[in-house]
Amino acid sequence: MSVDAATVRRIAHLARIAVTDAEVPHLQGELNAILAFVEQLSEVNVEGVEPMTSVTPMAMKKRPDVVDDGDIADAVVANAPAREDHFFTVPKVVE
Repeated sequence: MSVDAATVRRIAHLARIAVTDAEVPHLQGELNAILAFVEQLSEVNVEGVEPMTSVTPMAMKKRPDVVDDGDIADAVVANAPAREDHFFTVPKVVE
């Protein structure tokens, strides 16, 4: 895949980067080099390689998925200007 000057200008516009006409050829070469490197990565044989979350084998730390109110409902609504039980009371804005 090769990037032309128009594509460089479009990428710069999308990224909101001011690019002068003199900078376009340099950026075009840089982007083409990056894409060439990415194309090289597609040649690597990864068949049979398991996806990993880290370079060292480790298990993810997990906590039990338990529904809990946190026992802080009173603290959450303590500074509310208006409340009812553990809920914020707000004025009606829709008829």
